Amino acid sequence: MHNNGTKCVFCKIIAGTERTVKVYEDDLCIAIMDIAPVNRGHLLVIPKKHYETVLEMPFKEAAHIFGVACLIAKAVKKALGAEGVNILQNNGRAAWQHVFHVHVHVIPRWVGDEIYVYWPAKLSNLDELENVAISIRRSLNMIKGEVDSK
Repeated sequence: MHNNGTKCVFCKIIAGTERTVKVYEDDLCIAIMDIAPVNRGHLLVIPKKHYETVLEMPFKEAAHIFGVACLIAKAVKKALGAEGVNILQNNGRAAWQHVFHVHVHVIPRWVGDEIYVYWPAKLSNLDELENVAISIRRSLNMIKGEVDSK
């Protein structure tokens, strides 16, 4: 974690040195209108502390920003009459992250709005899924042990 306000656009916004349109703010995060929206009403929920990815964040802070994202999603849906809402969060270049300060996209959606999030899903067999799940469970138990010991 670092707070490099000279390079990070979101740190500049939080510090008040970069203009933005703010919708929400509390002690831990802000919600702002996306400067390059994919749909009318596209917002970002951003923690005030600088973390490159959500994987670096303490559990309670990550839970808080996702809770705020859900609150914002309800307000966006109601205010704009959206038919649905995407809540997206990307970690790393391979996952489409472009600004390396955690942020959660809240994107109002309408049928036929021509915004596509695509992944070529492939069916898998249950034995293969169980083998992958065993590895994930092992990692999860180790990570939970690290979190619980702090």
